[in-house]
This record gives sequence, C-alpha cells and structure tokens, in this order.
Amino acid sequence: MTLNAFLFQALNGLSSASGLFLVAAGLSLIFGVTRIVNLAHGSLYMLGTYIAYSFANQFSGALGFWGGIVATALIVGAIGAIIEIVLLRRIYRAPELFQLLATFALVLVINDATLWLWGPEDLLGPRAPGLRGAVEILGRHLPSYDLFLIFAGPVVLIALHFALARTRFGRLVRAATQDREMVGALGVNQAVLFTSVFALGAALAGLGGALQVAREPANLAMDLTALGDAFVVVVVGGMGSIPGAYLAAVVIAEVKAICIGIGVVDFGFIAINFSKFTLVAEFLVMALVLITRPYGLLGKAQAAVRSIAEPEDPIRPASPTLKALAALLLILLLALPWLAQSSPYLLILGIDILIAVIFATSLHFIMGPGGMHSFGHAAYFGLGAYGAGLLVKSLGAPMGVALVAAPLVALAGALLFGWFAVRLSGVYLAMLTLAFAQIVWAAVFQWEGFTGGSNGVIGIWPPAPFDQSSAYYLLTLILAVIAVLLLRRFLFAPFGYAMRAARDSSLRAEAIGIDVKRVQWIGFAIAGCVCGVAGGLFTFAKGSISPEAIHINRSIDGLVMVLLGGIQTLTGPIVGASLFATLQDMVMRQTEYWRALLGGIILVLVLAFPQGIVGAFDALWRKVGGRS
Repeated sequence: MTLNAFLFQALNGLSSASGLFLVAAGLSLIFGVTRIVNLAHGSLYMLGTYIAYSFANQFSGALGFWGGIVATALIVGAIGAIIEIVLLRRIYRAPELFQLLATFALVLVINDATLWLWGPEDLLGPRAPGLRGAVEILGRHLPSYDLFLIFAGPVVLIALHFALARTRFGRLVRAATQDREMVGALGVNQAVLFTSVFALGAALAGLGGALQVAREPANLAMDLTALGDAFVVVVVGGMGSIPGAYLAAVVIAEVKAICIGIGVVDFGFIAINFSKFTLVAEFLVMALVLITRPYGLLGKAQAAVRSIAEPEDPIRPASPTLKALAALLLILLLALPWLAQSSPYLLILGIDILIAVIFATSLHFIMGPGGMHSFGHAAYFGLGAYGAGLLVKSLGAPMGVALVAAPLVALAGALLFGWFAVRLSGVYLAMLTLAFAQIVWAAVFQWEGFTGGSNGVIGIWPPAPFDQSSAYYLLTLILAVIAVLLLRRFLFAPFGYAMRAARDSSLRAEAIGIDVKRVQWIGFAIAGCVCGVAGGLFTFAKGSISPEAIHINRSIDGLVMVLLGGIQTLTGPIVGASLFATLQDMVMRQTEYWRALLGGIILVLVLAFPQGIVGAFDALWRKVGGRS
C-alpha cells in the first residue's frame, strides 16, 4: 500500500466519520441528561434516510435535496419530542433498564412502520445537486459529496460546542449532565429540558441519516447497524463528551478505511484479508479502549443519579404457595407430551420456551442479583451451540458428550471475557460485553473453513430416542429445571449474598473482606456456563447452528425476557421468557407486521407493569396481604 493510497483512504474515513459523529452526538446528549439508553436512536437515523429520500424524489433539484435534508432533521426532531412526551416521560422513575425495554419496543414499531410506508426494497437517493462531480486528490478521484461530508462533521461539532458553552440552554444541559436532580431543585423545568434535549438528539440522528441518502441506500437493517456504531462511538469517546464522540468517530472510521485499503496481506505462511476486519473493527477498538481507559478517551465517571426507582427488597425464599404452584406447573409440563398428542407443534414450542427460560435465567443471574448489565450474553449461547455442533459434525461425538461440552466451552469464554468486563460498571460494562459478543460473531462468520461461515453447521440431529419431539422435550425440561434450581441455590448460598452485597455497595463489601471483582467474575462465569446449556440444546432442537445465534438481536431478546418478567424477582425471567417466546411465535404467524404488533404489546406491558409482570403482581400481593 503506497503512501498516497494510505492518505486517500484516510480521507475516505473522514467522510464516514461525519455520519458516525452526528448519530453518536445525539445519543450522547440524550444519555447525558436523561440517562436513557435509547435503543430507538438507530431507528431515528433510519427514518432520516427514508424521509430525505422521499423529499429528494418528490421535489427535484437543490430544493428537494438540500431543503429536504433540513426538513428531515426538523421532522425527526419533532418525532423525538413526541416520543419523549408520550412515552418516556411516563417511565422516568421506572428502573433504567425498563426504559431500555420501552425504546426496544419502539425499534420494532418504527421498523414495521417504515416497511409499511416505503416497502422492503432498498432505496438509493439521487446525487447531491452541485456536488455530483469528483475532486482529484493524491492522484485519485474523491467524490465532491464526500469532501463536503469531511467538513460537515467539524461544522456541527463547532456549532454544538458553541450552543453548549455559550447559551443558557447549553449551561442547563451541562448542569443536568452533572446533577439533574439539583437542576430540578433550582427551579428548572425538567420536563421542558428533557424534551428539548431528546428533540435535539433525535434531530442530529435524523440529520446524520439524511446526509447519507446520496451515499448509501435506505434499508430496513440500518437501525440496528447505526445503533451499534453509535453506541461504540459514544462509549469509546466517553459518555456525554461531544468532542470525545467526534474523536472516536474519526478513530473508528479511519481504522475501517485503512483495513479496506490494506486488503489481503500474504505473510508467507498465512494470508490475512484485513478487509474482513471492518465487520468487527469498531468493537475491537472499543474493547481495547475500555480495557485501558474505562471511561473512554475523553470521558469521566458518571455522576450518581439519586432519584430513581424504588430500592429493591431483599430476595426472599419461595413461599409455600409459590412452591405448590411450581410443583403443579412441573406436573403439567411433564404431562405435556401426552396432553399435546393432537397438536405436536406444542412440544416444539415448549422446547423453544424452555431453552429461552435457561437463557433468560442465566442472564438474570448477573443482571439482577449481580448488578452487571450484559448486552452480549448471546456470546455464551453461541459458544455453547457451536461447541456442541462442531463436536458432533467434525469429530462424530455423541449427543451426550456434546451437551456436556457446550457449557464448558461457554464457561471458557465467560472466564476470559468476564475477567475484563467486571473491571467496568454500568453502560461501559454492558458495551464491553457487546464488543466481546460481536468479536465472537465476526470470528464465527468469517472462519468458513471451521464454522461454515454464514452457512453455519447443518445436519446436527439428536439420535434415537431423542429424535422424537416428546423425548427431546423431556430432556430439555429436565435440564431446564436443573439449571434454574442450580442458579437459585447459588443465590441463597453465601456466594449469592456476597454477589448481592457487591451489587448494592461495593465499597462496604470490600470493607468487610469480600473480594468484589473475584465474586463478580465467578458469577459471570456461572451465568455463561448455564447459558451454554441453552446453546447446546438449541443446536439439537433445530438441527443446525448459524452466526445468527450470536447476533445482537438474541442478546436484546434476552434483555427483553428478563425485563418483561421483572428483574427484581427470581421467577421474573421464567415468566418473561415464556411470555416473550409465546408472543413472538403467535404474533409472527398472524401478520406481516408482527414486529409492530409485538412492540405495541411490549409497550402496553411496560406502561402497565413498570416493575415487570411478576414484580407488579408481587407488589400487589404484598399490598393486599398487608391490608388484610
């Protein structure tokens, strides 16, 4: 790679950095003031691209393109304000992760609304009027529009810096970022401030999406892709730091551009295609930054938020009534193969639900009692699934050996990733777990000779008698019961009390002699190991395994299951996983727009049960019992 080619790729990286910065800056502003991890931010970016496309095609010339970009930013900003007023304002006092659940439901609704309005096809907008040519730089031709984008990012950065540093609104935003409760105590209308910040963040996301209309086609996968990139940029730069977001956007875009420019390099004994590293480059950068600088390049430790949800009650052992209901449920589950003889599909659905229960309870183990929020729990599901599948496919191992190996492979991954992850906390810990999951996904996706790449591993069916749905269902039920009871036993052992002590006050826990990091690391390993059981069972239930098992979508599904049932109760993830898997199966068969319907149901449940379904009923039961 020549020096000129290297510098030209660096210029390409700068043009991509502007789009990354715009969407990340909006996300950083929103989180800094409201403390909401807004999963719908990528959807607002996607809407920006689609709306700008419509303006550019409806009104020809400069008015349709450039005027459409400005109008798009305003429209998306207004949509953001409506979202904050109608939905988020109602759940500010709910636990932060339930706000995440609400924004995830918005992702589903907005995605299907976009599908209904614009259809499933990719839509590429026209070239920008006045910037349709190219400029010769370093002997190569750089599109004029890319050159415009190189300067657009710094212009927005300067404008934001001026607005935040020199205006009253900016001072309020900076004050709320440091201590939003004190800002409210001084008489500032927090509702207006939050709405304004959310609208500004949404407008920046819409502007970032609109500016991409001449560079890439609008498509329905843009939301999660943009969301992942934006989170990485915000975390690498430092939560709440706008200059940090721009610096991180430049670093990540340059790394990607340079990887593309390097291409395939032959080291003699092995040839490495660096272009493939673009799939995981930003996550590698994030992992390296967070390991060396826990708060990002320009970030600082987040100020504590004092007025949040009600404090959690201690976990109590199951009451006699609950134990009797659990025994009755287990009897019904054991009888399901005989009750479902007229409807064999019920057994298939039952297997899926039981696998989801194992996945959700293992995630709840570290999120609830452990206090460690993981956005990448699918990594251990995928490691278990591939560990079992490859043993059978490559070595001809029996199913029993594969099912034993699955949690061991996942345990190895959890021990490695957890050692780094437990040194962080909050959003930084969650994003590092996501980075590790994406690294595992990229390795599985690209290692075609071993994992099958995008095709995965197929033809992994259970032997007799487990090739019958009833027998495999009973095996899955037995392992699910063992997994749930084992996790419950850990929580009521001294280890569980130590883990909850570390969650509630790490300083006090350290003061009484608890090795907090060691306890959290072991908890992380236990959760990953149990999750690997779910992955191994999934492989034989479906007869195949693909990289989708490790995708971010599965990690988000796990979060939804835990939060839907209630993170403060031990039965919450069981109920949440069962309900989510059932709803997803039923809704998908009812309509093409099943995502919107599922998202709407989740929104209703979030508003009706801000503590989760089990948490709400538990509070009601104790309230009624107290009155009696």
